[in-house]
Amino acid sequence: MKLTRQKHAKKIMGFYKHNFHFREPFQVLLDGTFCQAALRNKIQIREQLPGYLDGATQLCTTRCVLKELESLGKALYGAKLIAQRFQVRKCSHQKDPVSGLACLLSMIEEGNPHHFFIATQDQDLANKVKKKAGVPLLFIIQNTMVLDKPSPKSVVFVQKLQTNQLVPEHQKQTIVQLKEKEGLAKQEGEKRRKRKRAGGPNPLSCLKKKKKTQEGQEPSAEKKKRRKRKRNRVKTEGVQSVQKNEKE
Repeated sequence: MKLTRQKHAKKIMGFYKHNFHFREPFQVLLDGTFCQAALRNKIQIREQLPGYLDGATQLCTTRCVLKELESLGKALYGAKLIAQRFQVRKCSHQKDPVSGLACLLSMIEEGNPHHFFIATQDQDLANKVKKKAGVPLLFIIQNTMVLDKPSPKSVVFVQKLQTNQLVPEHQKQTIVQLKEKEGLAKQEGEKRRKRKRAGGPNPLSCLKKKKKTQEGQEPSAEKKKRRKRKRNRVKTEGVQSVQKNEKE
């Protein structure tokens, strides 16, 4: 059972390493619910998680999560003690703390550029994490830590990447920075300015072709009639001259 679980985790880790560029040490953001579940099930997160993920890990949390655990009092005092041992990552709520759920979601915005894992037992948070591509989800079930399979959002994202329909946010930023260094961004901007706007169709090409009028046809018909008259005159003159000669 343990080997099967580790094979399952190794396969999922390969997916995130290959498609989303996750590297050691893996940064795992934990909330109070995960710490509480680990305490209840006697799970040593720091010792067991690196073996499960097959790589070095950095366990971390945020000030908002710690504030939330303090506000909940004695019920989650043990979870607070566990969370206090982890590294504290800076969030954007220094002055006005928010809930642990809102804070952790803010940490994985814009394509999860810092490659965080989210470890939680909060079903609401887990469902919202699954709506974002490239965010591995950890939870505890039956006294063991489990790495959830890639969400449909992540799978679709990778499929689009493979068909060159999408570029990750962090790669877009790197491309822009490289272009700025090489001075290509300005050149592209100048080229775009120099481009002529697509004009309308040539007005001369829109003019209808002139149809041959009857007036234009009449001269040719008259010419034919004149030619026929000349021929008839020549014939009649020839006949008359022959008749005269015979009479003489």
